[in-house]
Amino acid sequence: MNKKSRYGGGPCFKKQFFPLHANFECSNQEFPAHPCFRACHPVKKKILRVAFTISTPLPLSLPLRFATINLDWNMWFKNLRLCTLPKNWNISANELADALATQAFAACTSIEMTSTGWIPPCEGGGLVHTVGKQMLLTLCTEKKLLPTSVIKEYAKLRAAEIEEQQGYKPGRKQMKEIKEDVTDELLPRAFSIKSRVRVWIDPVNGWLAIDTSSATRAQEVTTYLIKALTDRFPGKMLQAQTPPRIAMTCWLSDDAAPGGFTIDDHIELSSSGDGKGKVKYVKLSADPADIQKHIAAGKHCTQLALTWNDKISFILTENLTIRRVAALDVLKESDVGYAADEAEKFDSDFTLMTGELHQLITDLVGALGGVMKEDAEKEAANDAANKSDGQVPALAAA
Repeated sequence: MNKKSRYGGGPCFKKQFFPLHANFECSNQEFPAHPCFRACHPVKKKILRVAFTISTPLPLSLPLRFATINLDWNMWFKNLRLCTLPKNWNISANELADALATQAFAACTSIEMTSTGWIPPCEGGGLVHTVGKQMLLTLCTEKKLLPTSVIKEYAKLRAAEIEEQQGYKPGRKQMKEIKEDVTDELLPRAFSIKSRVRVWIDPVNGWLAIDTSSATRAQEVTTYLIKALTDRFPGKMLQAQTPPRIAMTCWLSDDAAPGGFTIDDHIELSSSGDGKGKVKYVKLSADPADIQKHIAAGKHCTQLALTWNDKISFILTENLTIRRVAALDVLKESDVGYAADEAEKFDSDFTLMTGELHQLITDLVGALGGVMKEDAEKEAANDAANKSDGQVPALAAA
């Protein structure tokens, strides 16, 4: 016997959730009593969700306008994927803004599924927001969400109508055309979700930081920078003299973090052998003796939570990605200035963030032996391919 769905009288089908804008409103009369569409309770920060339970397709006359979702954030970067810039990188903010304008964001048309481009980081500003010599960019991506299950249901109905008209079932080629036609009809009414990735450029110290933990999104950002700047973007991902997995393993083995850092309660140890087993300590203080046993058994640290100078907490990963960056109370309490307006507050927060993160990055890279020299990169690539024998190597000299 089929299980009943709490979203309708039909059998229980897979539900797919999509966010609605906070201003979304719909009366009971406008909301048709349809087993495929139900409004759900409010969730985080003024966002509503809508559940699709695919038992019968949505009526084409559904009197709803799906909204574009804008995902908000505070000023502090949540993640840092770092690139190094050459010392002779001297592109000005105006030159950079002109270059980014060639890849400026344009909203999806009625027939486009996705669109990506650069937008102003601050409302009403330019494509490059500058405070002092620090630059802030924002890459925006808009995607339309059109569930495959919804397309299939509409296509099934359309195929039934055609079968009745022509007297036989549509073939594979005709079904493909039907699905394409249905997609074209539904696309203008599909949900549109915008996501943003911010980029901080510090030309003074030679850093470029991308606010994402995803390698794919970071690659997308660098791709669009390369498109805009052509051959004028020679930045490359940061590599340290000592690989983070070796340094973090040494810190745990010695039960001592480098100067200015403390070890927190998130540790991940991974085996490098065929089994690739993992041990995680999350919100739990690890017994140093247990850690020593895991390291002796050949495991290396791949994630380690650290706090820098009691100001900023974060998780360092084996590929030198800094995740879950969070300003602690000491730093928040120190920011007691009063801004005249939102623009001034934005600049003040950006100045505070860049100043503190610059010091954090400098200390962290120093603890990892400094930035890898170009002539050592090939040798490091070869070393990375070799399997560890379980012994903890010594840290490289800074």
